[in-house]
Amino acid sequence: MKVSVPGVERNGRSRVREQGSAVAWVESPLQLLCAVEARHAGVVGPGTRVVTRAKLPGLKVTRAELASLDLPGGLVIETADDGMPRPRRRESWILGDAFSGRMQLTSLTAAPAHMVIVDDGLATIRLLELLTGRPGTPLLRARAAATPSRRLLGAAAGLRLRAAARAGRLTVFTALPVPGELARAVRGIGADLITHDFAWLRSQPAVAHPRPPEKTVVLGTSLVRNGLIHRERYLSWLFGLEGPLAYYPHRREDPVDLAAVRDHPGVTVYDGGVPVEMTLRDLRPGQRVLSLPSTAVTSLRVLLSARGVPVETVDVPDDWWTPSASTSLRSHLQMFAHERASP
Repeated sequence: MKVSVPGVERNGRSRVREQGSAVAWVESPLQLLCAVEARHAGVVGPGTRVVTRAKLPGLKVTRAELASLDLPGGLVIETADDGMPRPRRRESWILGDAFSGRMQLTSLTAAPAHMVIVDDGLATIRLLELLTGRPGTPLLRARAAATPSRRLLGAAAGLRLRAAARAGRLTVFTALPVPGELARAVRGIGADLITHDFAWLRSQPAVAHPRPPEKTVVLGTSLVRNGLIHRERYLSWLFGLEGPLAYYPHRREDPVDLAAVRDHPGVTVYDGGVPVEMTLRDLRPGQRVLSLPSTAVTSLRVLLSARGVPVETVDVPDDWWTPSASTSLRSHLQMFAHERASP
């Protein structure tokens, strides 16, 4: 069954669930933004507390900007210095990073009324693949070198999430184009799959981030700092592009690399600090976005396609990859490089 409401498409069982209060623990700007979108879409009800991890600069800037916008009714954003809040009974629990050891440990004893998974980059797709794969598969990050105890915790957390799905208590709320076969598998384990197009964000004014004058906008990448592609290859490609260029750094980009980009003629670095979904939503026809594979490619396509702004992914040549990038990881990173997958 498909139920459509403004900005949201729901794929799942025909059931009505009373929306109660909710708590979220978020550790990235994208998780924070998607938790706000979940409240706007009615996936969680009034009385939603979104608690952000303290001392992360990107989250601090994003919180400040969100506070200046018209937040959905019944939602408050807080900061916690003393750790992740524990969901209470009869409360929904919004999961930003289901691979987090702290979150997995809490899931073993918490008994929320409902669990809602929101986007945390392409890791969301890996999570869905693991949840719908072989029973007992531990929930571990793609590059994790897990200890036996960590694998045991990941397996136990997977059992809890799969049990929640079978009981009709798990919702996946995503702006990512989930491939058709995977979407069917998610629904097959009993979870609701709700896709959205940032309806709340699109309704907000973009005055805080006037569009850059440059015609070509390049998104920074974390692949260099993560040791997955060679620094020299990436910078050589970037500096070979026809300028002028607007460059929006990735929040985990190496400061030394960013200094080299800032010093290069014809490149202007814009340090927005908030998700590019917020900073670039006012681009106009005649401009374009270039990026290596990233979640931002898919979300910006959702936001900018109606404006006639192309968002292009750069295929990563084989000689860019380092030995740390396995074949399966390369494939995963580039799975949404071009067209949107079928719903």
